[in-house]
Amino acid sequence: MIGWDLILEYEVASAAVASGWSGYAQGLLAGFGIHLPVALTNAFDASKGTIIDLPAVVIIFVITLLLMKGTRESARFNTLMVIIKVAVILLFLIVGIGYVKPENWSPFMPFGFAGVATGAATVFFAFIGFDAVSTAAEEVRNPQRDMPIGIITSLLVCTLLYIDVSLTLTGIVPYDMLNVKNPVAFALNYVKQDWVAGFISLGAIVGITTVLLVMMYGQTRLFFAMSRDGLLPAVFSQVHPTTQVPRKSTLIVGILVAIFSGLLPLNKLAELTNIGTLFAFILVSIGVVVLRRTNPELRRAFRTPFVPLVPILAVLFCGYLVYSLPAVTKIGFLGWLAAGAVVYFLYGRRHSHLRDGEYGK
Repeated sequence: MIGWDLILEYEVASAAVASGWSGYAQGLLAGFGIHLPVALTNAFDASKGTIIDLPAVVIIFVITLLLMKGTRESARFNTLMVIIKVAVILLFLIVGIGYVKPENWSPFMPFGFAGVATGAATVFFAFIGFDAVSTAAEEVRNPQRDMPIGIITSLLVCTLLYIDVSLTLTGIVPYDMLNVKNPVAFALNYVKQDWVAGFISLGAIVGITTVLLVMMYGQTRLFFAMSRDGLLPAVFSQVHPTTQVPRKSTLIVGILVAIFSGLLPLNKLAELTNIGTLFAFILVSIGVVVLRRTNPELRRAFRTPFVPLVPILAVLFCGYLVYSLPAVTKIGFLGWLAAGAVVYFLYGRRHSHLRDGEYGK
């Protein structure tokens, strides 16, 4: 169930990131006077005359080809990309703060607390990478001390940056005008700071490309792991004899993500990603409590403190955010889980390698 849930998270998140990449790429091209036909600029929308988000589809296939060749990222390269991303954010804050109009913040909560809750559930999409840090617990020298420091410190820094950018954005441009795929560059163009908008778009393109590469890599390896355990067909765990890369799985992932990013609007993609991640967190939190009772002696690189209080609070908060998401998102998610149950009972359960060991008994 967790594996199937994470497929939705990575697959749809990759599509959402590609859609954002498309917005900044088109903004950068517009700065050079290059404009794509309207039909090729966004997901299908008959009222706007758009058919497919072509730039999103193109970048997905470029990333797919790179992954099929066995692309590897070094820690130094990732560090450089993070520096570029943070520099872009700081540049926007330094330039944008001078154009903030406090009257744009009135009313400060135009949709009340219910709107705040829905917004929190939606922007949760920006924070899903923090759970990936916890997977490195086995490689940390002192995980009980270092894991909380790493996760909480980075979470606080990113939260503060997110709040600063949101305040600056809504202070420059009325909030009802920000329903675009490249809001930061749009805000700077709005105040005639086109040269800064160009730098922002270029930096965003570089940063988002690395995010897309990592997320699609993670998706292919998730398919690989589930296939290796027998829960999915063997095609997903077949590797190329030379590159040792699961090429077929990577190609399938690329096609699926391209379809999602090309045809589905960004807001729907983000909502589906959020509900998938929140549900996974709920199941993991419940699992912590269950394993503490059923396997108290299990070796743990990191022990969650204050159990069961922390897991219960996680379930309650994540559950509330799920409740705050639109009904159509919940229906779509239930449909995804139903499809996963069908795959499991028709294929995965009969082919699972775990059934042959003690776990199956």
